[in-house]
Amino acid sequence: MTETGDGPPEMATTPGAEEAATAPAEGHAPEPGHASEEAPPALLTEPFDVPFPAAGIVRAVRRRADASQRELARFARVHPTTVGRIEAGTLVPSLAMLSRVLGVAGFRLVVVDEAGTVLKPMRDRADLRDGAERRYPSHLDVVTDPEPGEWWADIYGLARPPETFYRDRAVRDALRRRSQWEVRVAKYRNVPPPPDPQRRGHRSGPPPGWRAG
Repeated sequence: MTETGDGPPEMATTPGAEEAATAPAEGHAPEPGHASEEAPPALLTEPFDVPFPAAGIVRAVRRRADASQRELARFARVHPTTVGRIEAGTLVPSLAMLSRVLGVAGFRLVVVDEAGTVLKPMRDRADLRDGAERRYPSHLDVVTDPEPGEWWADIYGLARPPETFYRDRAVRDALRRRSQWEVRVAKYRNVPPPPDPQRRGHRSGPPPGWRAG
């Protein structure tokens, strides 16, 4: 297989290098329309409708690993033509295959938001499942050893389970804001305390004004 040639080495840049190169010299007023220092920081990700740049990522891995296509394929335990097809854009690698390719140069797959914060996977605890061994909804907060009023079905007089979750989004978000205010004292020192749903009847019973449908 004839390996496609790489272009000339690209100059490495650091964050802010491009802005520094185009910034006006010290002592000169910025030109009209020039970005000010208060401009928001550049985001790390492309718009969501942009195709995933698998070809460019694999080429960057080869550059970092100093490996040819055949060498990278051997190290990643894939077919010799696979790397060439990925770089040519005719093959979209699976997550497992891309993970092996990235591992050749010591990289790993992670999920980040537009500010670069890594999204950590949720832990799966066997003791936090319902009676049918199903996981509780991921978008809700699980409550272990619920007290009276902390289970949404307490109003019906049903037997309280060993763990449950808040169905009321407003109560959940209010508890979260209250917890942040109580824990991060330095950050919220001069901020008045948010309302505490637990003192408004949520822990000892349904919140005031709550009615069964």
